[in-house]
Amino acid sequence: MAGVELKSVKKSYDGKHNVIDGIDVSIKDKEFVVIVGSSGCGKSTILRMIAGLEDISGGEIIIGDKVVNTLHPKDRDIAFVFQNYALYPHMSVYDNMAFGLKMRKYKKAEIKQKVEEAAEILGLKSYLNRKPKQLSGGQRQRVALGRAIVRDPKVFLMDEPLSNLDANLRVKMRSEIKKLHKKLETTFIYVTHDQTEALTMGDRIMVLDKGVVQQFDTPENIYNKPKNKFVAGFLGQMNFINSEVNDDGIIINNCKISLDDSIMKRLDGMHEVIIGIRPESMDGNEYKIKITPEITELTGSNKNIYFKLNGVDCQTIVPAETNIERGYSIGIDVKDLYFFDSFSGAAI
Repeated sequence: MAGVELKSVKKSYDGKHNVIDGIDVSIKDKEFVVIVGSSGCGKSTILRMIAGLEDISGGEIIIGDKVVNTLHPKDRDIAFVFQNYALYPHMSVYDNMAFGLKMRKYKKAEIKQKVEEAAEILGLKSYLNRKPKQLSGGQRQRVALGRAIVRDPKVFLMDEPLSNLDANLRVKMRSEIKKLHKKLETTFIYVTHDQTEALTMGDRIMVLDKGVVQQFDTPENIYNKPKNKFVAGFLGQMNFINSEVNDDGIIINNCKISLDDSIMKRLDGMHEVIIGIRPESMDGNEYKIKITPEITELTGSNKNIYFKLNGVDCQTIVPAETNIERGYSIGIDVKDLYFFDSFSGAAI
């Protein structure tokens, strides 16, 4: 097994603009790392560069203790699970899973053993003679995983493998992939744009924006200690409120909120600041602010309430039985507030 290291890795398609701009990260052996970001941020490009499907424009990619910049994909000892499964429709499940091993001239007995072992792990033993068209979406995804497992690679690369599945199946497959990681004890690098997948699956999360790593940390630190406004907003849907800073605090919807000396020192010299607060944290007791709900959404056990604070669109989450017809007041506790620089977006 092996870790993966990216040293000052860059990618440019025109020689002028970098779509991946000098990434330096080290992924540990047997670690499950999730790369997350919005569409076009470069997360799939990173995966393809590690796999050797994209040339890099600068830097080094190291798998284990070997620099693989010039190695052909087949020589990098990785397995790639694609978003669209990439199964051969005319082949059985068995032949799809065995195909890569046949191309590498494995003996029939060894192929049979590896395919049956993978099928046992993935619950596919009774489907080995079926064609892909006879399988559900979740079963096809397991076949794609099985094709990777039989290779016994050093590193698994997964590019949004659950994006074509329905919501319920995605939840089930999330847990199956995590169980698979624990069973195989191999390095997994998993790309997604889904924040729930990132927070629930990763040992660490790499948050990417415009080809630059914004934060690479544990799910707990990414959520509770975001380094900037982008990270805070992408993972957790934080509300951001522009506020003036006065002598001893801030003002939100004409409510003066006092801040202790330690916070005021952090805001020293600032006239404006961006306040961040999670939708689920608006049930505090220190400061009550009356709001005018604009839209409500019932999500089952909860309601989403949309409203404005300091003229900015915000959201809170309340129990479904909450009566808001006669108006509603949110509650803010200072301990739940985050502070970001109005110009750079960096956490204060």
